[in-house]
Amino acid sequence: MPTRRKFIKGSAAALALASSTPAFSIAKIRHSKNAPVVGHGAHTYRVHKSWGDQDPAKIPVRDCHEMVQDRSGRLILLTNHVKNNIIIYDRSGKVTDTWTLETPGAHGLTIVDEGGEQFLFITDERINKVYKTTLDGRVLLKLDYPTMIPAYTEAAKWKPTEVAVAQNGDFYVADGYGLNYIVQYSPQGEYIRHFGGQGDGDTEFQCCHGVTLDTRFGRNELLITSRTKNEFKRFSLEGEHLETISLPGCWICRPVIKGDELYFAVIVSKEWFSYDGMLAILDKNNKVVSLPGGSEPGYENGMLVPPISDDVTFMNPHDVCIDNDLNIYVPQWYSGRTYPIMLERV
Repeated sequence: MPTRRKFIKGSAAALALASSTPAFSIAKIRHSKNAPVVGHGAHTYRVHKSWGDQDPAKIPVRDCHEMVQDRSGRLILLTNHVKNNIIIYDRSGKVTDTWTLETPGAHGLTIVDEGGEQFLFITDERINKVYKTTLDGRVLLKLDYPTMIPAYTEAAKWKPTEVAVAQNGDFYVADGYGLNYIVQYSPQGEYIRHFGGQGDGDTEFQCCHGVTLDTRFGRNELLITSRTKNEFKRFSLEGEHLETISLPGCWICRPVIKGDELYFAVIVSKEWFSYDGMLAILDKNNKVVSLPGGSEPGYENGMLVPPISDDVTFMNPHDVCIDNDLNIYVPQWYSGRTYPIMLERV
């Protein structure tokens, strides 16, 4: 049988994968005992690669970047296909709605509660914009590049990849593919401050790809990716560096918190375009406890041993969405236009 790398590198095979078997129902998933199991310890999962599959002629995707779940349980997927930037699934994998901003570089997707209603923040790194929308796609706010920051002399330098929202409504935009600043705005989109920037220092980033609000320790803090450095960094909401956590071999996408645990997609563990990614799950002490799609986590002298991909489960996983049953949904970048994978908690 061909290896997964050979499979995905063939364009015909990639198209076949994108149009494969219809999605399972949740009932069928729970009785699919032949699905492979990945993960370690208390965090193991059955892998259902066909969960999100659709007819690409009707609901096409390019890169599936990020995914969130709303209060009603719907799973909201962000893609950079201009026909449908947003695809909304129920938990069985059935598509219930789609809509688009017609943005070709849709990248970051964040859901936020405000006054009993939920809204989305969407970043587009290709046309250099940040949007706030309703769940059905009505645009409430649109931000262009921050001209008030001297380093941004043109829109092309602003390539936002993610948004995190504080409890007071202030939001933080990570310019992960641009100049690597974190820019703080008021709920109305007014500039407050910025920090970070490109570099190797404690307060700087090498690809601040993802940012999230962390309240696990009774404080409001930011977790921010420094992907090329295989690190994430903890900052105060005012931009003070608090901690750097090194994770050798992990090109981290955005951090996602569920309960006391931290989840993220490792898009690359060794080299780009080799499809050697996996997921990582960390406990409250930032210790890796499971690597679904990778080797069993281990430490030497207090440092994570660089993990090894199983070379089967994922193709450039880009994000994780964890539902209330602790199942994981995984959208993937540059993966032959595949749809999200579901990992059913065992």
